[in-house]
Formats: sequence, C-alpha cells, structure tokens
Amino acid sequence: MSTKTETTFYADAVLFDMDGTLTDSIAAVEAAWGKVAQDIGQDPAFVIGATHGKRAVDNLAQFKPRIQAHEMDAEVQAFEESILFFADAFGKHGPGSRGDTPHVVSSRASFSQVGSGAGPRPSFLARIDTRLALLAEHGNPLLDENAVEDDADDWRSVLEKQRIFEAWQVEACAVDRSVRILPGVKKLMDSIPAGRYAVATSGARTYAYGCMTRVGITPPPVTITADDKRLKAGKPAPDPFLLAARELGFDAGRCVVFEDSPSGIRSGVASGATVIALCTSHERSKITDCGAHFVVDTMESVQVELEDGRLKFVVNH
Repeated sequence: MSTKTETTFYADAVLFDMDGTLTDSIAAVEAAWGKVAQDIGQDPAFVIGATHGKRAVDNLAQFKPRIQAHEMDAEVQAFEESILFFADAFGKHGPGSRGDTPHVVSSRASFSQVGSGAGPRPSFLARIDTRLALLAEHGNPLLDENAVEDDADDWRSVLEKQRIFEAWQVEACAVDRSVRILPGVKKLMDSIPAGRYAVATSGARTYAYGCMTRVGITPPPVTITADDKRLKAGKPAPDPFLLAARELGFDAGRCVVFEDSPSGIRSGVASGATVIALCTSHERSKITDCGAHFVVDTMESVQVELEDGRLKFVVNH
C-alpha cells in the first residue's frame, strides 16, 4: 500500500498546458487524427500515438509532406475545426441533440481555396451557415414535423438526405466526444490571481479557444497557441513555456508547469520550471521518466493559495 507524501513550495506563476491538463477533448482529437490516418492510408493507432502533445503544424508536416508552406495555415485551421466538429457532432446533430437548428463546425479540409491564385473564398463554415439560415427561414427539413421521432436512427437518415455532411461527419454524430473540464481544474484556477497564470498549448487558436470556452474557461490574456509566430519551435522544445512566462513578466524558473503528455512534460522541464505531471491522458508508467518533479493523478491533488505575494503550492503525491 503506497503512502502519499505532502510537499509544500512557493512559486511566482503557473503555466498550464490545455488539452489533457485543463480540458479533455482527447476523444475528438484522436478521432480527427484517425481520420487523417485513414485519408493517407496509415494505421490510426500509430498516427494518434505519434501526434499527441505536439503542434498540428508539425504533425501535418510529418504526415502530409505535400502540404506547401503557403497552404499550411489553412490546413491547420481545417484540421482543428474538424476536432471541434467531432466534439460537437453528437450533441448538435446526433442522438444527443435536442432538435436545435444545426451549426456546422467543419468539413473536410476545404475551408479555403488552398493552392490557387484566386485568393481565399468564404469558409465552409460560413457557406453552410448561410445555407442553414435559408433552410430555417423557409422551413428547415431537419426540423420537419413529419420526421419519424420514434426512429432512433432518424438523425442519421435526415443528415444524409440533406447532403450537407460528408459520410465521416455523419459517423461522427454517432459518438459522444464532447469536450469536458478535468477534475480539480476550476477550483485550482479560481485560486490563482489574475495575471499569475497563462496557457501554453500545442493547439492553434481555433482549437484552443474553442475547447476552453466550451467548458466555461475564459482563455487568459496570455494564451500561447501553436500558431503564434513568435515561436521558433513547439513542444518538446521549451519555447511555448518560455514565451508564456516572459509575457507574464516572470522567470520560467520561478513558474510551475502543469502538463500531461511526455512531450509537454519535457518542454516544461527544459524551460527550467517546476513541472507537475498529470495522469489524465497517459498511464503513470508512461510519464514517470520524463523528468517531472511531481506526478499526480489529477489537479485535485494540488492546492494553491496566495501567501505574502507568492503562490504557495501543496502537492499530495
């Protein structure tokens, strides 16, 4: 029987990773990378394992090397919108929906006219929203009062008939992959004064802000996302945490990093911060050798309070 140890220490600020640390959108992220794997003919399990905790721009460059530099921003946005589609599909369009007018978050990577000289066109999201608005104004077939409400799969047949969704999107509606806030997050974040914490994530802005707002987290003023042009490298390099600490006005060595992935933990360690690793997305055995100063199950094992102008941490590990 293991015995918990309580350790107390002080720091100036906190640097949070996002997914797997503050939020749980792992099911949606894995579904999105699984789709990428199928599109390129690779094993989904391999692609999912290789991409976790890393920037989409780096992962897409690895697995889709034909993407040109001038196409990458649009490809990253398309991919991250597909994550949010997987996260929302069940509740908005599938068995978990309540019949509200649907709001499409993404489609296949055709959000802008990539690779042509014609310039950007309206995003897929904007074009579908316009179409849905017209359907609602003139009688939305998705809300047809003659629909067979007793048919558990009626949502599927209705979506297929509208020709709005591709086959993968219809399938996405069948499984609940909604974003959730992780245990202990709200209490711990509420205990830290404004200006003393930041988020540094491998997600780009679309995905990062989308995930946090979906679970009631207001992205802090210092939120470093993967598409921040000031970054020379993503995790496992220390750049995201170093930039976040600098923007807060603190030395990274006087900060605490919360992370869940091996690459993120290594990034935090390389920044010089004190790293608290969370067993929220990986088995403990997968992260214990990554250099973290503490390994805990969830943020419920950590308490923070302001004491004489500094942050006092109590970690049960």
